[in-house]
Amino acid sequence: MSKRVPYQLVSRSWKPEPTTFTVNGVEIGKELMMIAGPCAVENEEQIFTITEFLSKLNIKFLRGGAYKPRTSPYSFQGLKSEGLKLMRRAADKFGMAVVTEIMSIDKIDELVQYADILQVGTRNMQNYPLLRALGKINKPVLLKRGMSNTIEEWLLAAEYILSGGNSKVILCERGIRTFETATRNTLDISAVPMAKSLSHLPVIIDPSQGTGARDMVVPMSRAGIAAGADGLIIEVHNQPEEALSDGDQSLYLDQFQEMLGPLSKMANVLNKSFDFQAEVSQVENN
Repeated sequence: MSKRVPYQLVSRSWKPEPTTFTVNGVEIGKELMMIAGPCAVENEEQIFTITEFLSKLNIKFLRGGAYKPRTSPYSFQGLKSEGLKLMRRAADKFGMAVVTEIMSIDKIDELVQYADILQVGTRNMQNYPLLRALGKINKPVLLKRGMSNTIEEWLLAAEYILSGGNSKVILCERGIRTFETATRNTLDISAVPMAKSLSHLPVIIDPSQGTGARDMVVPMSRAGIAAGADGLIIEVHNQPEEALSDGDQSLYLDQFQEMLGPLSKMANVLNKSFDFQAEVSQVENN
């Protein structure tokens, strides 16, 4: 007899077939999605430079923080509304969709104007009033796993959104806290096949937050795809050493470009495909 689970709408037993939905021409849950961009939007030149580069690689999803939840109140908190406007302008110019974090209910009306996918960060995974409110919008939600939460708690958080009527949810494994201190977090690769066996929702991983180390992003990206992830969300910066947030885990532009070819080959072996091209001409400076 199978174990009874406390969630229903997100469960594989409730909906055996995988959930898919289309954003910016990508069928999420079927095609492998690549979300890339800086941890934070810092200025116009930065976000336009990165967005142009990514667009020439045929990347469809631009990530970037406008409202930044930081551990220290003295750290860069983001450009807020101005950051959203810059991201939207850059994304529109280069044909990309915007993925950015929502921190509170009072910002939903603003973010739905500028974002194509709203991200719930690790600190807000159990912000139940926010999750209920996101269940009422007509925008996909990327739900990151809480840094100290179980898979069951993660799926119950998704249940809040689906129970409100919004079925377009993407689960994101972004690393959890363990006794290990060599990495920023412990990226739980086993959560990918486990979540996919329990739920019909697409599951992606965040190897940037999951490790906190630039040199580990590429191998952990490969591990995630091999484990069955439906995509990746990766931090990329044109000048990581000057980044105002998470520079140590952000890939240089050339590093990001170089990782795409091997990832494409791995996806092909698994009978899947990314919606990007592995080869690109050198980006010209404006």
